[in-house]
Amino acid sequence: MAIDVVCIASWNADLVSRVPQPIERGQTLLASGFEISPGGKGSNAAVAAARQGAAVAVVARIGADDFGRMALALWQREGIDARHVEQVEGERSGVAQILVYDDGDNSIAVSPGAGAGLGAAHAQAASATIAAAKVVMASCEVPLEATLEAFRIAGAHGVTTLLNPAPARPLPDELIVLTDLLTPNEGELRILAGLGPDAPLDGAAQALLARGAGAVLVTLGAQGCALHRSGQAPLSIAAWPVEVVDTIGAGDTCTGALAAALARGLALPEAARHANAAAALSVTGRGAIGAMPTRAAVETLLGSPPPG
Repeated sequence: MAIDVVCIASWNADLVSRVPQPIERGQTLLASGFEISPGGKGSNAAVAAARQGAAVAVVARIGADDFGRMALALWQREGIDARHVEQVEGERSGVAQILVYDDGDNSIAVSPGAGAGLGAAHAQAASATIAAAKVVMASCEVPLEATLEAFRIAGAHGVTTLLNPAPARPLPDELIVLTDLLTPNEGELRILAGLGPDAPLDGAAQALLARGAGAVLVTLGAQGCALHRSGQAPLSIAAWPVEVVDTIGAGDTCTGALAAALARGLALPEAARHANAAAALSVTGRGAIGAMPTRAAVETLLGSPPPG
């Protein structure tokens, strides 16, 4: 099977507790519920792309433990190619401890576990799959050397590269130049640009474009998203009015749906609209992948009256 999208993937088991509001230092709150569910920004984005109809492969490193087996079972269920996944004895799989608040927002602490050992050699081992793909995507939950090598391979073969720079960290110029599309949220955008919390978003996006990024799609939560490209006015895409259950995985859904749309040949503005609609649908259910939509669901939403 030809692969459309390759994800340099993080995997975490999400340990989710539901509490009324953020917990202060030294405070204890009773949770109203607890769940263990699939997570990891890379795995989430891969599932989102697969549900949008893309043929997806993951490059990942997981533990030979119950959570690692949970990952393999998920990827098999979602039709995701896991031939480039290394399962390691004696190491724990990644875990994310997540607090979801009554307003649907969340806080997350991630321990990458075996995923911290993902490196350039893993990308090299998957080089033939990467070179033949249409889109390669990654996040900052995986070591930069793995992403850099994958993007070098992709760039040498004309494969589109997509980076969700979360959690935000300083990025080397080489990786920025190799990235065709960045998908930060507002806070991540300003951190990447080296600007303060009140800096204008357009100025921050232009700073990244000046460093060599191909384009920047900024996710804005309840305000939708904005596409920034060199020499063009920003394109604002309004959010869809939906009832928010929780926002876990919304950014990952956006990234994966965007990769799938680009892989099937949509122009960037139209691909961004599909990703925005997919992200809106994703917050209507619980967990990172519980409400991740199919392509048919996204197209149904896009066919309804536009937001605003």
